[in-house]
Amino acid sequence: MFPDLTRDDIFRLETRRLWLRWPRALDAAAIRRFASLEEVARMTAHIPHPYPPDAADQFILEARSANAQGRDITLAITLKAGAQDVAGLISVHPNDDGVLEIGYILNPDFQGLDIASEAARALINAVFAVTMINTIRAGVLKINIASQRVLEKSGFVRGEEILRELPARGASLPCYTYELSRKNWLEHKVWTRPSSMAQQSHSRRSAAEPL
Repeated sequence: MFPDLTRDDIFRLETRRLWLRWPRALDAAAIRRFASLEEVARMTAHIPHPYPPDAADQFILEARSANAQGRDITLAITLKAGAQDVAGLISVHPNDDGVLEIGYILNPDFQGLDIASEAARALINAVFAVTMINTIRAGVLKINIASQRVLEKSGFVRGEEILRELPARGASLPCYTYELSRKNWLEHKVWTRPSSMAQQSHSRRSAAEPL
């Protein structure tokens, strides 16, 4: 689904404050810290709570494999300034119907800084720029107001309310559907300065950036 450009583990997106890059093995501890929080897990479809000790390591392996095969784009959200720990995760992936969906989680320590919106716009810009996909969708719990605001600020239009199965929650819960068309994206690209897509040559990769 995604081109060779995104299938290389040195692919990354740059925004004013962020780098979005492939997740690495050394990110596991940071991911585990926020994914294990009940307040984070309960807003997701697939993060179990309690969070298994090896779940972050398995997630990273699966995310890197899906990236390399061009099935998904899953990126770690990191801040340029300050701590280099992962602040969150963001992905686009085909759902069971083959429709591309966006999803994200954020470490609560970084909430209120508009980081999720900045990361979402960067990934949306990249997906529409490097693919011929015409629509990106999302499903959000009805109670997840913060996530709804992220989507709406990124140009998504809210659709119907549905009951959606959330496997990790063991139930079907009320959710809103959201959709962003390529046409609407083109009309509103002025929301943010376009993110840059960077690929460094393998010869320039620093030994301080282990996988």
